[in-house]
Order: sequence, then C-alpha cells, then structure tokens
Amino acid sequence: MTIKEIQQEIISEFSMFDDWTERYEYIIDLGKSLSLIKEEYKIEENLIKGCQSKVWLHSQLNNDTLVFYADSDAILTKGIVALLLRVFSNQKPKDILEADTNFINEIGLNEHLSHTRANGLVSMVKQIKMYALAHQSKLN
Repeated sequence: MTIKEIQQEIISEFSMFDDWTERYEYIIDLGKSLSLIKEEYKIEENLIKGCQSKVWLHSQLNNDTLVFYADSDAILTKGIVALLLRVFSNQKPKDILEADTNFINEIGLNEHLSHTRANGLVSMVKQIKMYALAHQSKLN
C-alpha cells in the first residue's frame, strides 16, 4: 500500500467519528496496539527532541524499505506515533521524503492538540524524514 493510500484510509477512518472524544479514544487505542521498541533502542540518541513526552524512534533498513520502531511514555503520544508509523513504516526512504503530511490537517489533529503536543508531532515527522534521508543516502 502506498503512503497516499494509507493516508486516505486514515482520513476515512477518522471521518466515521462524530466528535473529538471518539477520535482521541481511537488514537489511544492505536497507541495500545503499537509494537514496543526493544529496550536496547530506548537510548538518548533515539529520543525525539522537541516532544513534551519521551518518544523513542528507531529505524532499520529492511531490503529497500524503512521500518520504524517507537514508544512513548504518554498514551496519547504513543497513539500519534502509531499513526505516523502506520503511514511511514515499511516504505521506501525516497517515498517517505517525497510524501506530504496533509492528512494530519485533514483529520484535524493539529488543531486539537495542545501547542506543545503539536510541536512534538512536527518533531516526530521531522525525525522520520531525517531517518529516511540518512538511509536514502546509503542506497545511492
């Protein structure tokens, strides 16, 4: 599935909810389903700077696709990370770098997060793109 197709699927899922309480519950449920990052990757260099909560993000190149592993100490943030990993994990670095993140605005996530959580979301996307850039350079 392409990044665009996954984003469209997420937009459709969020459109089924009547209010933001239901959407928050859905995001929290996504966080509960996130595969835990190995303890060995919960290190300082994998912490995302700019997040209110602790968020660890690790990536590995698997053939020509990038696989992300993450965790957070906050349940809502964990759900946001799970949403981003659903979009970007198992994708080619080039596709990640070229992808837009308009789906975040389309589902209304930015406007329903506190300022600090919204900044953290931007930091998470930025780090995902940085990992993609680093791995893309190894492929060239």
